[in-house]
Amino acid sequence: MAQPQGALLVGSVNYPDAETTIRTAAQVLGGRVKRIPDGEVGPRFHWILFQPDVLARAGGIERIGDAPILVKGLDARPLRVADGVDPASIRFPALGYAAAAIESYAVFTRLREEGVVPEGVRFQVSLPTPVAVVGAFFPEDQRAAIEPVYRDALFGELDTILDAIPHGDLAIQWDNAVEFQIIEQATYAARGKGALESWWGETWAGLTARAVEQAGRVPIDVEVGFHLCYGDAGEKHFVEPADTANLVRFANTLFAASPRPIEWLHLPVPIDRDDDAYFEALERLELPAETELYLGLVHREDGAEGARRRIEAAQRHVERFGVATECGCGRAPADATEGLLRTHAEVAAAW
Repeated sequence: MAQPQGALLVGSVNYPDAETTIRTAAQVLGGRVKRIPDGEVGPRFHWILFQPDVLARAGGIERIGDAPILVKGLDARPLRVADGVDPASIRFPALGYAAAAIESYAVFTRLREEGVVPEGVRFQVSLPTPVAVVGAFFPEDQRAAIEPVYRDALFGELDTILDAIPHGDLAIQWDNAVEFQIIEQATYAARGKGALESWWGETWAGLTARAVEQAGRVPIDVEVGFHLCYGDAGEKHFVEPADTANLVRFANTLFAASPRPIEWLHLPVPIDRDDDAYFEALERLELPAETELYLGLVHREDGAEGARRRIEAAQRHVERFGVATECGCGRAPADATEGLLRTHAEVAAAW
């Protein structure tokens, strides 16, 4: 069995600060990574859960419920547009993504000057999609009106990042997770969890058109990648994918319509899937020559042995890919983080 080439850090890394993340990733993974994130430290530790605290500061936005729903200091209560307020009139404050990226990039460049980060490695910034935040925190009857307002605020954060960080140093990853909750809504509802319906009409056309728009917002001299995700709350997917068919369908539509190259694509692999049925659809993946594929088959519970078992199964259906976790490692126990990084290094070859 040949080793996969390269590793991707999906975004979240359970270290206390950006310096620890960047320094450790560079030292452990060496020439296996082309991009290093800051680990989504601080209030970003639980992906988008910090956004309600930010958005609630905007005039015309109210919390739903009187009692805070606290998760490590973050209030996860949902939001609503107040009665009588035109959603188009709302102006959200800075969302926090640009400020965090600029602060962490300063750490990244210092470590590069010290020789810790190799020349040519890019600084990776992961961003949620508007569908994720709007779908997670706003009522169904308000989503269509508030989505473009949040979208413009998020694209403004992206523009600030693009203005502040040299394009040759930068890589942007779009995290598509709530999108797959919508795609899998029938299965999700059947398990008693309640479906998150689309609010724009035809599901596949709406979701993939948004992904194409997100790709096009990133200039050609900045790398862009897509993390297709089934969630990671408590290290569990919101629903386990039956196979890679929906992931492949989404990716192929994105590749065909994107106005620019996609530098990488990440797909999850559940820990118990080392069977042909899960991977067979990858034979239909129309992966462009310039796009790197990363399979999220590294799991802390079974380490290199389990990863190699899933690699062998994947290699029966797709020739070239690198390795990753299925959804970062920010929710894994802190004492497992370095072991997860070392598993990446053990099972993947350098570029």
